[in-house]
Amino acid sequence: MKIVLQRVKEARVDVEGKTVSRIGRGVCLLVGVEKGDGESDAEFLAKKTVGLRIFPDAEGKMNLSLADAGGEVLAVSQFTLAASVRKGRRPSFDGAEEPGRAAELFGYFVGAVEALGVTVETGVFQALMDVHILNDGPVTFILDSKPGSGSRDGR
Repeated sequence: MKIVLQRVKEARVDVEGKTVSRIGRGVCLLVGVEKGDGESDAEFLAKKTVGLRIFPDAEGKMNLSLADAGGEVLAVSQFTLAASVRKGRRPSFDGAEEPGRAAELFGYFVGAVEALGVTVETGVFQALMDVHILNDGPVTFILDSKPGSGSRDGR
C-alpha cells in the first residue's frame, strides 16, 4: 500500500461539479492499494499517518502529529500509485489490486484512521474526481507499507 501524504491548509473533492467532501487543516492522502496488500499494511499506514510528527509546534518545528494538531484527513483512493513506469512510455497497472478488494482495503484503512480518533472524509471510489489541495509548506511525504521502502523502517 502506498500513500502520498500532503499537509494541507484545506482540501476538497468535487465529483461532477459538486463538492462531496471537504476538510480544513490536516492531511490529504492519495492512497494506492497494491496486489498482496492486507489489513496489516492498512493498520501500519493508519498509525504512521496519525502519528507522524509533521505539524509545527509553538517554535515552528515539526514536532506535532496529526492527532496532536487536531487535524483532519481527506483520503482519496488512487490506483495509479500502484503503476509501474519502468518500461516503455505507457504505465502498467498490473500491480494494482482488483477494484473490489482495493475498495475493501481502502475502507479498512479509513476505519483504522478513524479508530485512532481522527476525522476522515473520502473521495468517491472509482469516480472521476477533482481534488483541490492547498498544500501547507509544501510538506509532502511518500509512505509505503512494504519493508525496505523507507517509511517502514524503524517500525
